[in-house]
Amino acid sequence: MPDLNVPGQYAISLETGLIHPARLRLSPNRDARPEGTAPAMIVLHGISLPPGEFGGPQIEALFLNELDWDAHPYFDEIRGTQVSAHLLIRRDGELIQFVPFGERAWHAGESSFRGRVQCNDFSIGIELEGEDETPYDDRQYDVLVHVARALIQAYPEITARSIAGHCDVAPGRKSDPGPALDWLRLYDAWGELVESDTL
Repeated sequence: MPDLNVPGQYAISLETGLIHPARLRLSPNRDARPEGTAPAMIVLHGISLPPGEFGGPQIEALFLNELDWDAHPYFDEIRGTQVSAHLLIRRDGELIQFVPFGERAWHAGESSFRGRVQCNDFSIGIELEGEDETPYDDRQYDVLVHVARALIQAYPEITARSIAGHCDVAPGRKSDPGPALDWLRLYDAWGELVESDTL
């Protein structure tokens, strides 16, 4: 039974660090957070493999260390990369979990947020299937809004104002989720959560 029942759609177990409903595909690319470190922010990413192509199995294969590096010329550029994220939201709104929230996913790399470095230590990484210039799907926004609400309620150190893009925590190195992500749409949906941050 989940520890936290979230209005809308999603429930998070604080004991297991898993969200329901989601398809679970545990990635080997994860490890322990530093002792005493709880999730305090969300980092949003955009990913497509190969770039600009959607719907295939390659993202999951990458996070599971099962990608066929010879299947596409682009894969040579990332050959041997070991990465993961806590969650992936597909174009059709499917939610897949790769890393429990209590563990560290390998998603942000060299990064900092408000003077705090190594964001992987204290963040939850959410990948949106997409790329910088292609509008994200309405179904992805619907899922992201409810998932973020669930995370904010489950982990008190996370607020609506501690949600950032990969481009924000690694400026100059990363550009995702790109200008295609409609932040105003998200903040409108999280309106009361943003307002409560300012009180």
